[in-house]
Amino acid sequence: MPDTTIPNTTRTFVLVGHGMVGQRFLESLAARGLTPAAGRARIVVLCEEPRPAYDRVQLTSYFAGRSPEELSLVEPEFMAKHGIELYVGDPAESVDRTARTVTARSGAVFPYDTLVLATGSYPFVPPVPGKDSRGCFVYRTIEDLLAIEEYAKGAETGAVVGGGLLGLEAAGALKGLGLRTHVVEFAPRLMPVQVDEGGGAALLRTIEGMGLTVHTGVGTQEVTADADGAVNGMALSDGSSLATDLVVFSAGVRPRDQLARDCGLAVGERGGIVVDEECRTSDPAVFAIGECALASDGRLYGLVAPGYEMAETVAEVLGGGRAGFTGADMSTKLKLLGVDVASFGDAHGSAEGALDVVYADSRSGVYKKLVIGADGTLLGGVLVGDADDYGTLRPMTGSVLPVSPEQLVLPAGAGGPVTLGPSALPDDAVICSCHNVTKGAICEHTTLPEVKKCTRAGTGCGSCVKVIGQLLPQSQDTGLCGCFAYSRSELYEIVRTLGITSFTALLDSHGREEARGGEGCEVCKPTVGSVIASLAPTVGASGYVLDGEQASLQDTNDHFLANLQRNGSYSVVPRIPGGEITPEKLIVIGEVARDFGLYTKITGGQRIDLFGARVDQLPLIWTRLVDAGFESGHAYGKSLRTVKSCVGQTWCRYGVQDSVRMAIDLELRYRGLRSPHKLKSAVSGCARECAEARGKDFGIIATAGGWNLYVGGNGGATPRHADLLAQDLSDAGLVRLIDRFLMFYIRTAERLERTSAWLERIDGGLEHVRDVVVHDSLGLCDELERLMADHVSGYRDEWAETIDDPERLRRFVSFVNAPDAPDPSVKFVPERDQIKPDLELLAGPVLAVRTLEGTPS
Repeated sequence: MPDTTIPNTTRTFVLVGHGMVGQRFLESLAARGLTPAAGRARIVVLCEEPRPAYDRVQLTSYFAGRSPEELSLVEPEFMAKHGIELYVGDPAESVDRTARTVTARSGAVFPYDTLVLATGSYPFVPPVPGKDSRGCFVYRTIEDLLAIEEYAKGAETGAVVGGGLLGLEAAGALKGLGLRTHVVEFAPRLMPVQVDEGGGAALLRTIEGMGLTVHTGVGTQEVTADADGAVNGMALSDGSSLATDLVVFSAGVRPRDQLARDCGLAVGERGGIVVDEECRTSDPAVFAIGECALASDGRLYGLVAPGYEMAETVAEVLGGGRAGFTGADMSTKLKLLGVDVASFGDAHGSAEGALDVVYADSRSGVYKKLVIGADGTLLGGVLVGDADDYGTLRPMTGSVLPVSPEQLVLPAGAGGPVTLGPSALPDDAVICSCHNVTKGAICEHTTLPEVKKCTRAGTGCGSCVKVIGQLLPQSQDTGLCGCFAYSRSELYEIVRTLGITSFTALLDSHGREEARGGEGCEVCKPTVGSVIASLAPTVGASGYVLDGEQASLQDTNDHFLANLQRNGSYSVVPRIPGGEITPEKLIVIGEVARDFGLYTKITGGQRIDLFGARVDQLPLIWTRLVDAGFESGHAYGKSLRTVKSCVGQTWCRYGVQDSVRMAIDLELRYRGLRSPHKLKSAVSGCARECAEARGKDFGIIATAGGWNLYVGGNGGATPRHADLLAQDLSDAGLVRLIDRFLMFYIRTAERLERTSAWLERIDGGLEHVRDVVVHDSLGLCDELERLMADHVSGYRDEWAETIDDPERLRRFVSFVNAPDAPDPSVKFVPERDQIKPDLELLAGPVLAVRTLEGTPS
């Protein structure tokens, strides 16, 4: 039993509960010198869990490799430094308000002058039959996650009851554990509190496209179990059922107010300990903070930021200051299953006379809504799929926008976008809502670590880090993004040298301190994914881009190994090296196009594209193509596309070299090579240049003495003629120089940098590149050649591997809960004896200004 003798101090504070809000309260006391170490108070903390406070907001990152220790919010020696007594695994059992004592489970009795209740909330489990069966879990603590992880080892299918924030996180965790995953949500849409009907629809489409089965508008009637009491299924309210081996309840939370009820403190009709603006309960000696408190505005706050404000309020009051908590911003921005979701202000447009401006593109899973008052004031908004503007829009809530709201939601080319940027915000705009830090306070500092240390901004949910970075002097940071202080080329060297095989390992070892343990961002994830893929054979990583963690790093097209088209269908592009194809293979392409009703077109890159395939048809189409000897053309990836060629000396009377053979050899050598940007090449059989080789990233033109190699060319919106790197090369000499050039480019180029831009940016330009890859001035050529040899020997066709693996095929369905049902939004009309997208259906993403009744205006 602990020694409860009161030392010779002024007051005794007892804190019941040691979660995120409880720890923030202790830090706030320490910041004000109200600690035993300062001789001002005795502080006792009773913690129910077997570990000190940890970051519950980032709980799911445990499944991405973050350890419980890394989730801890308590700095080493914090308790000892400040003389705080922490008792883990020993929660408060009762409170005697008359005697002012708290009795712990161990039997220890602690007297108090001030009692602070930070007991948080508990998961709500619907009272359905079978809810206590073996295999039923909640998703609230690290111990819950450890139990789920262990039980999932013997499971194949999991179901999550609840489609809110935590429910979708739990679903992502189950999917990451390899389970076929269902989400059951009683409301008609996902995340009903945060997003509206349109946002929920966009989120649903994206999440179903990731392979999760979603059931909305239905409740759980019963959890069924086998003879041994283990979960084997669920009965739903619509009469349907689903088979599942594991159930996670995430249907909301309830305030933990039983301790307060038992000692006679006032509680709300629907729960929660009633507090005033100082967070004081009906007993002046007792305070309540966080999710257990029913604030003076009559609300229960389930976010950490309001809890932090309550903690600061009580600490200030106990220090003799004046403070009050009258409400808090409920805005949220997070990434669920890789999807950005944000809401702020009056997201549902409840204010009288409010109008909403909506942009919706269900094909790409993007939905944006701004709620505008009659006077032009921004009242709130919902962002799904693209929440980049959240950090600027949220602080503008309550003010008149400087531009029309349409310009803020429309994409480029359709009247937008207009980027306001943080510079448009006033100094009193709150940038970090977790810690209530303003733009003015942030701008007093010069670096992100300094901002975090001095203001705590960016250390909560992390959604403000991007905006903070934009407010700071830009010249001081050349890092890839807010997650990495290194450039892409530097990250390449780190991955290559240390043999790093996963994004998580790279982020945790070389990410910015504040980003470690996180999930990365939309900039670094595909960039690092490409780096690891390009080095896969060398560092021992999986060369298949959809294996494990690699799948979550890929851009949209790579997720389905196909190019997404404007009407939601996909194109199929088999590789046709050098443009050479046999009659038999031509017949196969024709039969596939005929049988699946696809639009066919011969491209400028000398291959045949098949357009109009539904996602569920892709494996069927590729099975036939692979059987006929075709392989992926990688039209969807940042990799080699084609090596175009003329017919060369074999057929042309002007040809001086066999350009077709060389084009085929080069395309087969460099196929699948992941790079900072797409790569194109061409081989011309003579100086007449029919293959247009000087408009390519690397182009080859035949001479009487061999081959001339040109590099850094580019067509498109910013055309650039390629420069001559070397001339009159033998076959072997040509291949050797291309190997070196490509690997040097991949090694040193930045994110999404074409060879043309890279050649103009790199110090020394063409002459430096020539010195490195021709004259070996840096002594790198042997290593560059070895890296390319690793790629060539390790190449595997992605589609051939996909169709042979039932697990990988599961992602290729339009709707995971109806795998055989076609996507009704994919429509075509006839044109020139083929098909084209229904342009009337695609008249564009929906843009409407509506009243709350939904009438267009």
